[in-house]
Amino acid sequence: MRRVRLLLTVALALLGAAAAAPAQESFVGGNDEYTLELPSQSWKASPRSDSVHQHTEFINNGDRGDGYLRIRKDVLDSNTGLSEAARREADLKLRYLSGFVGGKEERFTGSLSGIVYAYEYTSAGKPMAGRIYFLRADDRTLYMLHFTGRSERLLRIRNQTDAIARSFKLKQ
Repeated sequence: MRRVRLLLTVALALLGAAAAAPAQESFVGGNDEYTLELPSQSWKASPRSDSVHQHTEFINNGDRGDGYLRIRKDVLDSNTGLSEAARREADLKLRYLSGFVGGKEERFTGSLSGIVYAYEYTSAGKPMAGRIYFLRADDRTLYMLHFTGRSERLLRIRNQTDAIARSFKLKQ
């Protein structure tokens, strides 16, 4: 009887560990320009079209407040640095957000290196946050992985946003 109970306990522990292990999902996007790894099945790709482009957005748990990712490609002058690109993004777009408070820049290393710019703002009276990963592909090409969500939620999933940005690769 003890052996059966011990065997059952071990089997349940192994099943629980397998269920708790995060499932990664690969995503190939943007006319096959890039790939990235989504750290869990809670991140879902959502295609969206505007009048000019086809975009893919990623939503965590089906709620943009839990985590929302947009990927944008930009072309820079060859002498434009990543910090300058981050300041330009903040000056031209972010500073108009309600309650915008600019944050700090941090160096970031992954498949593509760059910087991360963090900031806070409010939306409908709720504290929100954003993290933009500015990743340089070459002298003139920049990819921006722009995460937004409720402040406390984005802070809790920072390991996921970092993992997604680290996995971002250009297709060869």
